[in-house]
Amino acid sequence: MASDAPSGPVGAGRLDGTDRRIVEALRADGRLSMRALAGRLHISRASAYSRVERLHRDGVITGYAALVDPERYGFGISAYVFLTIGQHSWKTVRERVLAIPEVWHAALVSGEHDLVLLVRAHDAAALRDLVLNTFQTIPDVTSSHTTLILDEPVRHAPGAD
Repeated sequence: MASDAPSGPVGAGRLDGTDRRIVEALRADGRLSMRALAGRLHISRASAYSRVERLHRDGVITGYAALVDPERYGFGISAYVFLTIGQHSWKTVRERVLAIPEVWHAALVSGEHDLVLLVRAHDAAALRDLVLNTFQTIPDVTSSHTTLILDEPVRHAPGAD
C-alpha cells in the first residue's frame, strides 16, 4: 500500500499516497465521478473533490483524454520519425510539428537526433507525403529517419481492468 507521506516537490505542495492513488484511479478511468472516486479510495467526497482541484491547480493533472485505437480510428500505419534540426531552432520546429494532426506525440531528445515524433497516417502513401512533403520541408529540419511500427501492444493505465 502507498505511503501517505509527502514525496517529491510538485507545484506549491507535495504528493502523498492518497494523491497518488487519486491520480492512478483517474489515469485508469478519467470519467470517474467524485462519488465513485471517493468510494474507491475510501475517502470523503469533499476530500476527493478538494484534492482533485488541488492536483489540477498545481499542474499535476493537466487534462483528460479519450484513448483511441488508431487503426479503428482510420490510421492504418504508425511510425516514429526522428528529426535532426539546426541548432537553436527547436522551439520554432516544435511549434510547426505540434500543429500537424498526424503527430500524436513529440519529444526533444538527446543523441543522434533532436526530435522523436510518433506519427499516424491513413496509409503508406499518406505517411510518405507526411515525411517528404511536410517534415522535410520545415525550415531548420536537416534530416529525418522513419521507423515503421509493426505492432503496439496495449499497455493499460495502472489499475485499469
